[in-house]
Amino acid sequence: MNFRQLEVLRTLLATGSTIATAKSMGLSQSGVSRLLQQLEADISLNLFVRDKGRLIPTPEALRLAEDAKHILMGVERFTHMAHDLRSGAAGPDTVRIGLPNSMWENFAPAMLVDYYRTFPGVRIETFFETATTIARLTEQRVIDFGFLRYEGDNGPGIDMEPVANGFSVCVMPEDHPLAVMNEVTIKDLRNVPLILIGLQRPNRVALDQSFKKAGVKQLVKIETHTNSSACAYVANGLGVSIISSFYANLYRHLPVVARPFLPRTTQQFGLARPAGVPLSLAAQALMASLKRQIALTQSE
Repeated sequence: MNFRQLEVLRTLLATGSTIATAKSMGLSQSGVSRLLQQLEADISLNLFVRDKGRLIPTPEALRLAEDAKHILMGVERFTHMAHDLRSGAAGPDTVRIGLPNSMWENFAPAMLVDYYRTFPGVRIETFFETATTIARLTEQRVIDFGFLRYEGDNGPGIDMEPVANGFSVCVMPEDHPLAVMNEVTIKDLRNVPLILIGLQRPNRVALDQSFKKAGVKQLVKIETHTNSSACAYVANGLGVSIISSFYANLYRHLPVVARPFLPRTTQQFGLARPAGVPLSLAAQALMASLKRQIALTQSE
């Protein structure tokens, strides 16, 4: 027994003739008769009798018709849901993503505008956290995936996919004296007010050691913990900052400029997901939107 046979039963009951059923289902009249005969053989019941050229349903056919209707409605719902999942008209209740705090202002809204063009029916929950927290949320499967900077081992329960690179830059106001330089060194920052991030984190420790090695005392004016706040402070003339070019590119709308900083260091960024856990189509699509937004922000 198959679904096509049940469709013949349902249509025959509605139309009362093999000719009308064949026309409705796009089959030949012999094809309808064959499917009906197969169904009767499969269930060992006669479902129709002929009376003066008319098909009369048996009581057994009428009893089975209700179940056939529910089965076919279930198949139709299944088929429609599969289509909606593919097209973005439906999806899991929520897709959860972890992003650094510095991505909330412009990056995340643009990413979601792109995403909702094709997946309008999915609810998104965004977590703006530190890299450490994003890694923990990923490992604990609280979020579907997160954006992280590679820092050695990001966690045993995490799979990482590289998606972006950066290098160290000095961000300064557009009219700053150092803006005329092609690159900025540690010695150029002697007595220059600094806005630094990541106190006691590995990359900050390495930067502090570089200043010490060069014999330059840092004039730290502001300690902060996000790239966005560092760029905002720079834009308001409070000092200069040293961050990754990846994040500096997210804030080119501010009145700041970035110059390569020496000694040069590089950074790699990736998408973290729980190890061994497949992503839904909706989550995969959000990941694709994030990658497209990265390409846009880094190429402008």
